[in-house]
Amino acid sequence: MATSDITMKPLGMRVKVLQVFRFVFASIFKIFCTLYYGKSGENFPPITADILKLPAVEVANKIRNKEITSVEVLEACKQRIKDINSALNCFVEDRFELALKEAKEADELIRGGTMTVEQLEKEKPFLGVPFTTKDCIAVKGLHHTSGVVLRKDVIATDDAVSIKLLRNKGAIIIGLTNVPELCMWWETHNHIYGRTNNPYNTTRIVGGSSGGEGCIQGAAGSIFGVGSDIGGSIRMPAYFNGIFGHKPSRHVVSNEGQYPMPQTELLNSYLGLGPMTRHAVDLKPLLKIMSGDNASKLDLDKNVDVGKLKVFYQLSSNAPMTDSVDPEITTALKKVVEFFSVKYKVEAEEKKFQFLQKSLPIWMTTMKNKEPFERLIMGKEGTTAIVLEIFKSLIGCSGNTLIGLFTALMDGAGAEIGSDKYNYHLKLRDDLEKIFVEMLGDDGVFLYPTHPTTAPYHNEPLVKPFNFSYTAVINCLGLPATTVPLGLSSEGLPIGIQVVANHNNDRLCLAVAEELDKAFGGWVEPRH
Repeated sequence: MATSDITMKPLGMRVKVLQVFRFVFASIFKIFCTLYYGKSGENFPPITADILKLPAVEVANKIRNKEITSVEVLEACKQRIKDINSALNCFVEDRFELALKEAKEADELIRGGTMTVEQLEKEKPFLGVPFTTKDCIAVKGLHHTSGVVLRKDVIATDDAVSIKLLRNKGAIIIGLTNVPELCMWWETHNHIYGRTNNPYNTTRIVGGSSGGEGCIQGAAGSIFGVGSDIGGSIRMPAYFNGIFGHKPSRHVVSNEGQYPMPQTELLNSYLGLGPMTRHAVDLKPLLKIMSGDNASKLDLDKNVDVGKLKVFYQLSSNAPMTDSVDPEITTALKKVVEFFSVKYKVEAEEKKFQFLQKSLPIWMTTMKNKEPFERLIMGKEGTTAIVLEIFKSLIGCSGNTLIGLFTALMDGAGAEIGSDKYNYHLKLRDDLEKIFVEMLGDDGVFLYPTHPTTAPYHNEPLVKPFNFSYTAVINCLGLPATTVPLGLSSEGLPIGIQVVANHNNDRLCLAVAEELDKAFGGWVEPRH
């Protein structure tokens, strides 16, 4: 079936009424948030160490060429974290003592001269470079809670595969960043470490579930970061915090060491670990390392001629129960389309895929796990147990977040694996994947909003819970996608888009990200 022939049934009256109710309620809630929080948040110091403003590849180059030591870079990160964390609450556990030992060893290796600069660049390209990762990705000797109170004493006994691969290439892990409870919400808050605040305005959210990581990268607290993404958990935090984040093609980067691990092959294909950085140029070398033996599938060293790409775009999903795309985001996307036209004479083709209206039900229905959600966060299961825990949460006596408990309720209400409804949405997903595969081929990219609004106020996602569908649907299709910052809104909050390519064509996303980084300025230092 040709993509132009795809049609959808009109929305039912019940859905239209719910849309109107949601819009009115969300509008009133935002007015309340504006009055409660005000327009400006808490201040923190500007970046004083210039090394923190550089791409990770440049930091690595300066370290191996003895222009700066690994210890000096580590100390700059430690000081920056000290400067920002009281205001942002993004960094939750350090391994500074071990990191200092590793930084000294890196500097001794370089001073010893047993390896040439060329050998170091080839064998340990990120030697001495400090980085961070989110709490749900295992780092040996550190807590591995995923924001779940039941896991507050769990210590990782080994590194996740991605962390191990990066450390083998010389990078130094310095600590963990905050996540939502069980990484299943797009505001970062849990009852172990609390809430994380946006570096561009601390009254706003950082996204989730890699929210702490997006925040620390946006505020320049570490040189690069590692996140994970099953419904937008890299791309939304990257977007809200003004940085680059890449969700790889399915089955490329190992999920081993992530908690919770998907219990079905379908869910495993949705989840992907990937790099989060302030500079687009860092994404490709980091992804190459994190992909391990699968890097050959991506052909990352193959040259990409951006001027010969086919470019497609869509301004909105028009999905029910989601916000309209902010005009400033639409304008930014159109400027990218114009950029391709002016610089490369590439005329982008606008799409209006009505199938994208089904993004949310496709993702939610096919996200079913074998183990009930409530068992993972409560240690018990059943609707009665969830309702009781919701009551306890409302009076401040629960270890679970309210949104975590509501998520458990929704999980129980979803279609059962193998049911007709479940199979129906799998079919929709398969049809949509075929449309994208046919359209993109090996030389196409799709430009699409990462999110319909700028970073909302704290708690505002509660009244607009389905806005994450813009990223979630890409996970369902297994496609690679990169969030690209495109400056700040009139309120001083980051805006941007995501760039999507076909399976294993991650290099196209990354090439476009680098091109747009140069053209539109990329990451902008938070100013207070």
